Amino acid sequence: MHSVNIRELRDTRRLKAWLRQGNTVELRERDKVIARIVPEKQEEKPAQWPDFAARRKKIFGSRVLPGADIVIEERGRY
Repeated sequence: MHSVNIRELRDTRRLKAWLRQGNTVELRERDKVIARIVPEKQEEKPAQWPDFAARRKKIFGSRVLPGADIVIEERGRY
C-alpha cells in the first residue's frame, strides 16, 4: 500500500496517479497512520460500438463494391 506524509501531500500528481490506478493511500504523521485515502469506485461503462452497417449504407448506399474481384486481379499479377 502506498503512503505519504503530511509534507508529501503537496505532490498531488503522484497521489492522484495512485488513486486513479485504484490504490488506497495511507496518510502518515511521524510513521503513524492517521488516515487512509480510498479512491472512489468508478463503474466502467461498456464501450458502445458505432453502427457500422448504417455508416456503410450512408456512405455507399445500396452500391456493392467489388473488393474481392480487385484482390483476385491484383494477386493474379504476381
